[in-house]
Order: sequence, then structure tokens, then C-alpha cells
Amino acid sequence: MKNIFSNKEFLKKTTLVLFALLFCVFALWAKQDQPPAKAPAPENAAKANPVKPTPESLAKGKKLYVIDCAMCHGDNGNGKGDMASDMKNVTDFTNPDALKNRTDGELFYAIRKGKGEMPPEGDRAKDDDVWNLVNYIRSLAKK
Repeated sequence: MKNIFSNKEFLKKTTLVLFALLFCVFALWAKQDQPPAKAPAPENAAKANPVKPTPESLAKGKKLYVIDCAMCHGDNGNGKGDMASDMKNVTDFTNPDALKNRTDGELFYAIRKGKGEMPPEGDRAKDDDVWNLVNYIRSLAKK
């Protein structure tokens, strides 16, 4: 009976398989050390709000806020709505620092497309309605 390890063909195949496995392990290990890829900028992030924050705009924005946002963000925007206890990182719009580094375009994009656990508004609202909502959300920050 032949010794299985004396077969040159078997040794070549075994060595090749082991090399391939080591290569895959190394590749996976190297990938874990890489920083996560930066997400592309939202398409509307640089877009300026074309709707001025007039009393009429704020009233329209508040109407949409009460219907779509208050359940999580709270009636006054403090991030403590009825659904907030089931979610992480609900933004407190009454905190002036919460949105200071975010453009109106970024807020528009987040409302339209959703963010994290926040569902998207999608195409249910017209662009001007979403811009009114952005104006209203900005108005909630305590001065």
C-alpha cells in the first residue's frame, strides 16, 4: 500500500489549496484594517433652500411636521416623541447645535430619502413642502 503523502501530485494539490486558503485569510484580515469608505455626498447637500422662512412657510412646514415627524421627534422637536423610545439617536431639534453643521440641502435629502431608522418622505410631498418642513425644523431650535 502506498503512503498517501508520498504521492507528488497529492502534495502539489494540497500545497496549492493551503496557499489559496492562506491568501484568502490574509485578504480578509487586510480588508478589516481598512477605514470604511466615505459615503458619497447627498445629491442635494449643496442645494440652497429656495423657500424663504416666512410665517406662511413655517405654518405649512408645521402641518407636515405634525403629520410625519412629531411621533418620533416630539411635538416641540425635543426628540422625545411617542415612538422615540424604540429608536436610537432621534435628533433634538430644540438644541441649536444639533443642526448647525448641516445644510438645508442635507436636511432636505434626509427627509426625502430617510436616514437610519427614519423612513423616507419619498415623493409623497412636493419639493416646496419639504423645504417648508426644513424651515420649520430650523425654527424649533431654542435661541
